[in-house]
Amino acid sequence: MDEYPAGPASPGPWSLPLSVVIPVHNGGRDFERCLQGLRDSSRTDFECVVVDDGSTDGSGALAEQFGARVIRHDTPKGPAAARNVGALAASNSLIFFLDADVAIHEQTIALALRRFEADGDLVGLFGSYDDRPASRGWISQFRNLLHHYVHQTGVFVDDVRPARTFWTGCGFINRDIFINLGGFDPLRYRRPAIEDIELGYRISRAGHKLVLARDVQATHLKRWTLFEMIRTDVFRRGVPWMLLMKRSQVAENDLNVSRSQQACVAITGLGGLGLVASAWWPAMVLVPIVSTSAVVALNLGFYRFLARARGTLFSATSVFSHLIYYGCCGASVVIALMIWHLAPRHRFEELEPMPGLRLDPGANPASVPSSAHRRDLDQTRSSPKSRRSSKR
Repeated sequence: MDEYPAGPASPGPWSLPLSVVIPVHNGGRDFERCLQGLRDSSRTDFECVVVDDGSTDGSGALAEQFGARVIRHDTPKGPAAARNVGALAASNSLIFFLDADVAIHEQTIALALRRFEADGDLVGLFGSYDDRPASRGWISQFRNLLHHYVHQTGVFVDDVRPARTFWTGCGFINRDIFINLGGFDPLRYRRPAIEDIELGYRISRAGHKLVLARDVQATHLKRWTLFEMIRTDVFRRGVPWMLLMKRSQVAENDLNVSRSQQACVAITGLGGLGLVASAWWPAMVLVPIVSTSAVVALNLGFYRFLARARGTLFSATSVFSHLIYYGCCGASVVIALMIWHLAPRHRFEELEPMPGLRLDPGANPASVPSSAHRRDLDQTRSSPKSRRSSKR
C-alpha cells in the first residue's frame, strides 16, 4: 500500500483510519476545487478514493493528478452504487463521503475526527454547507443559505445534536457498520435522491448513534437554477422521502420537516388555493396575503439570518423563493400519496435491513456491479422473498 499517498498532499504511506470517498460524473471545475480543498486540509493523513462514474471530461485523470486512487465505471451507475464501490475499495475503518461539488474547510476533517476520537459509540456524523456559497446567483444563494440555516438550528450541546438521517454531501461513517447494513440502495435510488436519508433510517433503526455537528462545514459549489430547484425538491427529494416515511412508518419532524415547516407547507397550499379562487371571488385574494404573512412570521429567524448574511433586500425577495419551496413540498406530498394509493405495492415495501455489502476475494473493485451487495450474497440467492424483491 506504500505506493498510494496518504492524501492529495501527503506523499508517503498512510496509516490513520480515514478514507475519503468521492463519486464523480463530469465534475469539471467544481471537482477540481473539491480536490484542492482536500489538499489544503489541516489533516491530510487519509486515503482518497474517487469513483469515476462514467465521466467523459477527464475527471478521473484529474483525481489521479491529485494523488487519489481512481475506480472507473464505463457507464454511469449512479452515486449510490458509486459510493458503495468506493466504500468496498476503501482500506480504512472510517469513511468520509464527500460530494464532488463540495469544498471542505481547512478544519473540517480535524473537527470530525476529534468527535469520533472522543466518542467510541459514534457511528456517523454529518455537517452542513457554510454561509458562503460559491455561486452568486439568487437561487443558489437562497438554496444554500436555507440548507445552512436549517442545519445550524436546534438544541446543540458542544455543537452537536442527535440525528436519525445521514447526509453524504459531507458525512463520516463507520465503514464496517456501513457495509454490514448493506450500504446505499442503488436499485431504488439509481439517480441522486435520498439514498443517504434512507441509510440514516436504517442506521438509527439498528440502534447506532448519528449526530449532526454544526461546526463541520463545507462550501457548496453548485449553481442552482429555478428549474433545478423545483425538480430536485419534488422528484428527487420530496416524493421519495414521503414514500420512505410511509414505508418505514416514520413521522419525521426534524430539520426540513419540523412541525413549523409542515405548517408552512399547509399554509402555502391554502394560499395557493385562495389565489386560484380569487379569479372567481375577488375577496379570496386576502387568503394568499394572510398566508404569506403567516409564513414570514413562522420564519422570522431565517429572514433575519438572511438579512445579516446578504442584506435586507435579499431577505425580502427570498420570500418568493421560500413560497416556491413550500409549494414544491406540498406538491411532493400530493404526488407521493397518489403513488402510495394507486400503487399499493409501496405499502408492503417495509424498511428492512439490506444484505451486507461484499467484495469477492481478488475481484477488481471497478468491476463490482451496482447491485452486487444483493446478488453476491448466498442468502439473497436462496431466499424466494429476496428474489421477488430483486425483480421489482
